[in-house]
Amino acid sequence: MTFDAIVVGARVAGAPTAMLLARAGRRVLLLDRATFPSDVTSTHLIHVPGMAYLRRWGLHDAVANAGAPPLQRFSMDFGPFTISAPPPADDGAAHPYCVRRTVLDAILLDAARSAGVVVREGTAVEGLLHSSGRVTGVRGEGFEEHASIVIGADGLRSVVARSASAETYHATPSLTACYYAYYQGVQPREAAEIYQLGDRAVVLFPTNDGATCVFVACPAAQFHDFRTDVEAGYAEALARVPAVAARVAAATRIGRMQATADVPNFFRTSAGPGWALVGDAGYHKDPVMAAGITDAFVAAQLLADAVHKGLADDLDAAVSAYAEERDRRFLPALQLTCQLASMEPPAPEMAALFATIAASEAESTRFFGVMQGSTPIPEYFAPDNLARIMTGA
Repeated sequence: MTFDAIVVGARVAGAPTAMLLARAGRRVLLLDRATFPSDVTSTHLIHVPGMAYLRRWGLHDAVANAGAPPLQRFSMDFGPFTISAPPPADDGAAHPYCVRRTVLDAILLDAARSAGVVVREGTAVEGLLHSSGRVTGVRGEGFEEHASIVIGADGLRSVVARSASAETYHATPSLTACYYAYYQGVQPREAAEIYQLGDRAVVLFPTNDGATCVFVACPAAQFHDFRTDVEAGYAEALARVPAVAARVAAATRIGRMQATADVPNFFRTSAGPGWALVGDAGYHKDPVMAAGITDAFVAAQLLADAVHKGLADDLDAAVSAYAEERDRRFLPALQLTCQLASMEPPAPEMAALFATIAASEAESTRFFGVMQGSTPIPEYFAPDNLARIMTGA
């Protein structure tokens, strides 16, 4: 059987892409080497615009009722001041959620199945099939499958990207290393909390079933020293915020500490004859803005729309236009991410701006629109808008 599309990778980028194409009447095969439910390294956060996408797809309530609390506020503590406010609503969605990937990915995969996607779990793709200069399918141990387009949604170390010789650009090596663990009983659970502590950052995300994910980040250059005694380094970072350290100490850790230092920042060439990339396979960045899931949803919708249109017209032109639009939308976020992840002290003018934002809850809400992706970064940091903020207009 020849499919309209084969999607490799069935998590937050691949499952929605496959689902949307199937809902549009396309024949879709979705493959993943994992079996579900299964966990994966993640910040877990779905920003409000991500929840708005789920609402449009009819999946908002399934995710909102999956055991993670609605987050009422975001808080970014810079020491001398704290930016704290509810994030702005977006198209009927009002709250972000921090959902365990064992839960979220299973919901998305079930939705793809319900849409008519052929799903094969535990199936590893080893390479691509080619004919006359085009990608025409995938191969693995004991199987070959053919399609008009192969979509790589298989993450940072994408087999599809490697097999298609996709090149990276706008690349910055890993800037931070992250350690995190889950704790039962950290209170309160109404807000996402981010503490900027110079060469450390501490993040608390309330997630499913009474647990809170507690992150500690350090500069990548310090990763070797940090990992010589992870528990001591983790505890030292928490101790810089005594109130947080006390809350975590009163809770119970669930499971082991997890870590990653492999968080490069880049775009990859994401469209070619008979292939495309979506999610982390084509655009990867540091988790400092916790935007990976939301960005994956945005790109999944863009790519599914482009492929559906292109299958009836000019597929290569359609996926090329998708890649250009993705870059246009996300390049400012990639640049801002690298600035924040550098863990360099803000310049005096930026510190003054943040302090002014912190003094107004309404302005703080607008600022969180930038962080969640609903307010364009160039628009917010335009000179006229910065002048408005600083003069209190």
